[in-house]
Amino acid sequence: MATRCSHGYPVVLAVAPVLEDGTPFPTTFWLACPHLCSIAAAAESAGEASEWATRISGDPTLLVSVMIADTLYRAARAIEGGGEDSCASVGCAGQADPLAVKCLHARIAAARAGLPDPIGRALLARGPRECLDARCADAAPTRAADVIRER
Repeated sequence: MATRCSHGYPVVLAVAPVLEDGTPFPTTFWLACPHLCSIAAAAESAGEASEWATRISGDPTLLVSVMIADTLYRAARAIEGGGEDSCASVGCAGQADPLAVKCLHARIAAARAGLPDPIGRALLARGPRECLDARCADAAPTRAADVIRER
């Protein structure tokens, strides 16, 4: 479920639940796109993570959508990991509570990887799904890029 943009750069990295050195890594879908990271950072800085948590508690339809996305996230991690999952008790962004909202980067990554995460989808709807200028051509590789298992 790793994805690339039309410029050929990684947008979402699929990371196994256990790194090669044995370290548990609960973030299955890592957002690598600088353009989308800036959308997530702006939303997080504006306090939207806690706003989403409040919305979930008051909207039964949103609550069900988030629960479905969490179930699919956990299933995708099992597929990406292909073995024992030491992070099986947590969902998106390492959250044990499927209704908790902590990291909007992880929500965007999940949605961009194809999961029906309603929070990630709403954030993606705010603008283009990728940059127009291939700005990541100059970006340094991240640690997550070193552990990616692209499919």
